[in-house]
Amino acid sequence: MNKTIKLEDYSNSTNSVVTIGTFDGVHVGHQKIVKRLVKIAKESNLQSIVLTFFPHPRMILQKDANIKLINTIDEKAELFNNLGLDYLIIKEFTKEFSRLTALEFVRDILVNKLHVSHIIIGYDHQFGKNRTANINDLREYGEIYDFEVTEISAQDIDEVTVSSTKIRKALNEGDIMTANTYLGYQFMLTGTIVKGKGLGKQIDFPTANLLIKEPYKLIPKAGVYIVKSVVNGEVVFGMMNIGINPTVGGKNQSIEIHFFDFNKEIYGEKVKIELLIRIRDEHKFASIEALQTQLHKDKSMALEYINKNYV
Repeated sequence: MNKTIKLEDYSNSTNSVVTIGTFDGVHVGHQKIVKRLVKIAKESNLQSIVLTFFPHPRMILQKDANIKLINTIDEKAELFNNLGLDYLIIKEFTKEFSRLTALEFVRDILVNKLHVSHIIIGYDHQFGKNRTANINDLREYGEIYDFEVTEISAQDIDEVTVSSTKIRKALNEGDIMTANTYLGYQFMLTGTIVKGKGLGKQIDFPTANLLIKEPYKLIPKAGVYIVKSVVNGEVVFGMMNIGINPTVGGKNQSIEIHFFDFNKEIYGEKVKIELLIRIRDEHKFASIEALQTQLHKDKSMALEYINKNYV
C-alpha cells in the first residue's frame, strides 16, 4: 500500500529511488517509468518515490486556471499504488517554491529530505529557479552528493508528453476508446452520489447524480456513455449522461448514471465510474416520451455491448 503524503510530512530515513513529474494520467508511458523505478528500488532495498507537484505549475506560474487534469490526486494515488510504488509525495507548488535554486532543490529536498541514492529523470528535465538546470547539472550534483542519475530516453519522454496531450484531446472530443488505449486503463470519474431532481425516476430511468468536488478534473465531452462501477463490492454497469438535460430545460452541467439491475440507496457514497465507450451526443428531444424512447434504445445498445465484451 503506497503512502500519499505531503513533502513536509515525509520522515523515512531509508535511501530512495526518485522520479519527478506531474504524471497526469499515469498512462502507459508513465507506467513504464514507474515500473522501472519500482524494480530498481526492490533490487536495491530502497524506497520508491514519485515526487509530484500540486497545484499544477501552470496554474501558478501562467495563471492557467483553465487547465484540466486527467486524474484527481486520489485517483493518481490509487493508480500508483497498483504499480507497487512506496510513496507518492506531493509538494505544494507555490511561487516561492519556484524560486528555489537548483542547488537548494537538490540539496534540501532530494538529498536531505528524500535521501535520494538514485534518480530517474527525462533527458529534457529542467528544474530550479527559471528552470535553468538540466540533467547534466543533476549529474554533477550526483557526484557531489553521491547519487546515481538514470536518463529516460527521448523516445520514452516523447511517448509520455504526447500521450498526456493526446489523452486530453481525445477526452475533450468524447473519443473515450482512444483515451483508454493511451491510459492503459478505463478513464474514471470519482465523486459522491447526491440527490437530483428525481426526473429519471418518473420515466423509469432512475439516475444517480455524481458530484465531483475537484474543479480541476477534466470532464469529457457531453453525451451518453456506457459505464462500469463497483458499488458496495458489486460490479455494476450502466449508462451515463454528461450534459445539461435540455429536454427538461436544464441549464447546468450534471453527470447522471442509470445503473442496470441495481436499486439500492447509495446517496452520500463515494463511487468511481469507469467510462467504456461513448454512444451518442446529448440531444434536445421534442417530448419526454421521445426522450424515453431514445433511452430504451440506448439501454438495448449498452446491454448488447456489455454482453459482448464483459459477460
